[in-house]
Amino acid sequence: MAGPVVTDTGRAPSKAAPAPPPRRPSLTWRQRLSIADVKWSPYLYVAPFFIIFGVVGLFPLLYTSFLSLFDRELLDQESTFVGFENYATLLGDEQFWNALVNTISIFLLSTGPQLVIAVLLAALLNSRLRMPTSWRVGVLLPFVVSLVALGIIFANLFGPNYGLVNGMLELVGLDRIDWQANRFASHVAIAIMVNWRWTGYNALIVLAAMKAIPRDLTEAAMIDGAGAVRRFFSVTLPLLRPTLIFVVITSTIGGMQIFTEPKLFDAMPGSNNGGATNQFQTITLYMYQTGFQTQELGYASAIAWALFLLISVIAVINFLLVRRIASTGVEEDGAR
Repeated sequence: MAGPVVTDTGRAPSKAAPAPPPRRPSLTWRQRLSIADVKWSPYLYVAPFFIIFGVVGLFPLLYTSFLSLFDRELLDQESTFVGFENYATLLGDEQFWNALVNTISIFLLSTGPQLVIAVLLAALLNSRLRMPTSWRVGVLLPFVVSLVALGIIFANLFGPNYGLVNGMLELVGLDRIDWQANRFASHVAIAIMVNWRWTGYNALIVLAAMKAIPRDLTEAAMIDGAGAVRRFFSVTLPLLRPTLIFVVITSTIGGMQIFTEPKLFDAMPGSNNGGATNQFQTITLYMYQTGFQTQELGYASAIAWALFLLISVIAVINFLLVRRIASTGVEEDGAR
């Protein structure tokens, strides 16, 4: 085997140095603009939302938390720092706890039945119906009606001395109910008003999720011999979990912030206290009265933050419950 070649100097020839990489051609301004467009355009497109949210959403939230630490009237620029005194006063405020119980009562009476009816109504609309678009528009019509007009109509329907509801009760031999004076009856009436307005809206959201479920899954369940009810609870309902979580969270936020319905439900002219004895006064209505009638802006801000924390806790609880209920069908089906 031949050895290395030796030159006259007695050294082996060195390897040639690698050639330098080719220089990248300089980019024109049009190319630079195109690269910048691809890189920064998505941020510019979503920036208006975050700017508007920061101005009308985040800033008022933070400013309200700042005001809750002060004793300040609505039209007075001077304020006195009181720390958490407003929150301490809130814990001992009987009217606040009364409004809290009323809010939770109306929320439970409206949100629970509303979600059940919305899912069943979506399942009905998902079946083979003639003129399906007309039915879908029909269930959405209550949502289009003005909320003020809706409050006036239902206040007359549930009138204490007259109205269709008391008239129907008398026809079946029952006594009239003073829907404004009776605490639980007023909660039921307001809950019916809320359900009438929002059930169709939530049903269409659930219906859109049902339409997105692959037909292969339901057809496979049909081949396995599953009936319509079994397919609904074992296939459809578990796959609706993300949509149901969304509907539950939005319904929780709306139910805990209910304001217009109890404000317009009071039959007394010029009264908006949630009843003569505050029997259906909600937290938002109490906050409105505190901030704009008694003009205690700092105390109203503390009420707003208490409501914010309450909504957050209830929304998390609802999220966990719905996720567990909706996933039960999948786990049981997998176990079989």
